[in-house]
Amino acid sequence: MSKAALDRQSMLTAMAAHVMLNGLANASLRPLAKAAGTSDRMLIYHFGNKEGVIAALLDFLAEAYIGTLDNVLPDGRQLSRAEYLDQLSRHTRGPAFQPYAALWWDIVSGAARGNASYRESAGRVMAKMLAFVESHAPVGDADPAATARFMLTLIEGAQMLDAIGCSDIADLALARAFCAD
Repeated sequence: MSKAALDRQSMLTAMAAHVMLNGLANASLRPLAKAAGTSDRMLIYHFGNKEGVIAALLDFLAEAYIGTLDNVLPDGRQLSRAEYLDQLSRHTRGPAFQPYAALWWDIVSGAARGNASYRESAGRVMAKMLAFVESHAPVGDADPAATARFMLTLIEGAQMLDAIGCSDIADLALARAFCAD
């Protein structure tokens, strides 16, 4: 691989593709380095340590996720919270987002097991998601921050229910979330 290809961005792109296919459960430096076309020593050189590699990779994937959301949600703000929740849930629960959802549950599982790096990365991902959802809140929403938190909680719960085969429960809850809206 040429030196030009060994920049941080190209390594993150290659490692992200690897992780999207294989998950994070057994992510270690050698497979990540192989995916990036470099050595584990070069990853350490560029990212500091394994935790730095994982943190940079998760931040990179969070930006990719937000970019994907930007591409699928219509331009402009929705007219109502119900309409916005419908658009957001339809896309984030759809097939194009399933690889992200599977990866997200790897991160959540690691955080729940006490992995501080995953917990910190998950916090950064949530902050980015909250900022995105809040910035796209319906025009005139009285409390966009609260709306974003409520919607993100509903979406996360729906994705978890989808993962365990209980989409019907999620569908009903989402349909009733903003009935009076």
